[in-house]
Amino acid sequence: MNSNKNNFDEETINQAKETAESYLKNNYENIQTIEFNDDHNNPMGGIMIRGIVNGEAGFSVSVDPKNFVVNSVGEKKGFPDRKDECREKSCDY
Repeated sequence: MNSNKNNFDEETINQAKETAESYLKNNYENIQTIEFNDDHNNPMGGIMIRGIVNGEAGFSVSVDPKNFVVNSVGEKKGFPDRKDECREKSCDY
């Protein structure tokens, strides 16, 4: 079995992190800090960017590695609210 389908080069992972950071800062209120962890495995394909915002609330962001768009966001307890203008449709990022 080939388990390399989710192994991405550092440049791709860094671009996915930049995409995730831009998305979070442009679509959520009061994002002060974003810390990423090194786990990028996504069993559904793509790149899963995980981390913590503002030193307390965890998140996961699924990023398409072909066109670097955000597919989905998982928010843990205490995660900031979405900006009002970004609730119905994601804001540009």
